[in-house]
Amino acid sequence: MYTTYHLQSADDITEDVVKAIKTAFKSKPIKVTIEEEVDATAFLMANPLDKAIIMASIEQDKKGESILVSIPEE
Repeated sequence: MYTTYHLQSADDITEDVVKAIKTAFKSKPIKVTIEEEVDATAFLMANPLDKAIIMASIEQDKKGESILVSIPEE
């Protein structure tokens, strides 16, 4: 089983969160990994190519230009 908890900060790790984990996983072996959550916009803007594409799309939208996106069918 796999569960992700998204918290605003480490201060939000309460006894209730720990109890919820214990209830969900009972006596099963578990692995706890903590990682800082990255804002999606900040992540994309950190890459110069992605930032250029995003900024170009914003400018197109401001000018009322159509932005065509093709999504292949699976």
